[in-house]
Amino acid sequence: MKSELNNARARVYERARELVERDKSIPVEDKGNLLRLIQVLTESLEAEPNGQEKDKGTLVTKEILSKQALMTLVRQQADELDSLKKLSLNLTSSLDLQTVLDAVVSEAMRLIRNARAVHIFLYLHNRLEFGASLSSEGTRNKVIAIPRKNGLTNLVATSGKRFVVEDMRTHELYKGSPEDWKGSIIGIPLMVNREVVGVMNLSRSTKGGFSSAELRLLELLADQAAVAISNASLHQQVTHQANSDSLTGLPNRRALDIRLEEEVMYAKRSGTRFAAIMMDLDGFKEVNDTYGHAVGDEFLRSAFNFLAGSMRATDFLARYGGDELTLILRQTDFPMAKVVCDKILENIKNFSYVAPDKRTLALGVSGGIAIYPLHADTGSDLLRAADSALYHAKKYLRGSFVIARGKTGPLTDQSGSKLIG
Repeated sequence: MKSELNNARARVYERARELVERDKSIPVEDKGNLLRLIQVLTESLEAEPNGQEKDKGTLVTKEILSKQALMTLVRQQADELDSLKKLSLNLTSSLDLQTVLDAVVSEAMRLIRNARAVHIFLYLHNRLEFGASLSSEGTRNKVIAIPRKNGLTNLVATSGKRFVVEDMRTHELYKGSPEDWKGSIIGIPLMVNREVVGVMNLSRSTKGGFSSAELRLLELLADQAAVAISNASLHQQVTHQANSDSLTGLPNRRALDIRLEEEVMYAKRSGTRFAAIMMDLDGFKEVNDTYGHAVGDEFLRSAFNFLAGSMRATDFLARYGGDELTLILRQTDFPMAKVVCDKILENIKNFSYVAPDKRTLALGVSGGIAIYPLHADTGSDLLRAADSALYHAKKYLRGSFVIARGKTGPLTDQSGSKLIG
C-alpha cells in the first residue's frame, strides 16, 4: 500500500514538473524553488480512490502557478521601487556630468538581462555628442560608431519617441551594418520639459522585443537620467562661466589658481617639473590709445584666440589680466619650454588685425619663464618668478622670452639670465 502511494506521489510530482518546465513565463531561477515547494505538497497527499491523486496534484500545481504570476508581478514592482531608490541615490550624488553618465549606463546594464552594450549621446543644438558607454565586458566610454544621419540615434533624437528594433540583421535601419551587430536594440529619448537632451541606446544579444517590465524600468531610468543630466549640464555651464574670462572665453585668474595647485600636486606625486610662462602683448597700449577701448577689446580677443589656436591640447592658457596671458606646460623643463616659446614667437608673425582706419596692425609678444620646483616651491611664487622674468623682458629684451634666474633676488640687466629670441 505504501509503495503504491509513493508511486502515485511520484506521478503527481512528474506531472507538476512538466507543467512548470513548459511554462515560459516563470523565470528560470524561480523554477527550482517552485518544484521544491510542489514536492513538499505532493508528499503530504493522502491516498485517493480511483487514481485521483494525479488530479489533485494537478490542481495543487495550477493553484501554485496562478499564485506565482502574482508573486512575479509583486517582485517586478519591488524591483522597480528598488531601482528607483538606487537611481535616486546614484544620479543625485554628483553634479559632475561624466560621473552621472557613467552611473546611468551602469544602471541600465544591471537592469536588463542579456544586455550587450549601452550608449548615451547628448543632444544639444540639434547635434549629437558622445556621452558615455559600457559593454558587457566592462569596457567603458569607447565609441563603437558615430550616429548615422538616418540611424536609430538620430531617429530617436529628432522624433522624441522610443524605438525598438527586434532584429538588427533584418531591419532597414541596420542595412549594411557589420556582421557582428546582432540581436535587438532599443533607443530611448532622454527628455526634460518635452525637450530631448540625449538618447540612450541599449543593445542585447537576443532577438525580440522588450517586456513591459523591462520597458517600465528603462523609461524610469530615462526619466531620472534626463533630469540628472540636465542638472549636471547646468552645473557644468555655471562652473565654466565662473572660470572663464568674459571677453576672450579663455580660463580666468580663478581657473589659473586652481590649475596651478593641481600641477603642483601632480609634480610632487610624479617627481616631474612643469613650466609657468607669463606673456604680454607688445604695443597693446598704443592700440587702446589710438582707437579706444572697444577696438582694443576686439584686438585683444582676436590676438588671444589666435595664440590659443596654436596651443597643444595638453597646454593650459589663461588670461591673467589686461593684456597678460599665463601658459602652464605639464611635465616640462626649460629645453621643452624653449621649444614652445620659439613656436609662439614664430606663429605670432602671422597674426594681423585690420583697424577701423584700414591699417593692418601686427603683434609682438614678450614673456618670462619659471620652472617648478627650480624657481619656486608654490604656485603663487612660481607666477611671481615668471612675472619678474616678464618684467625683465619687457624692459630690456622686448620680443623675447626670459627665464627666471633663481628662487630669490630680482632679475637685473646683465644678470646672466638666459634668453629666447
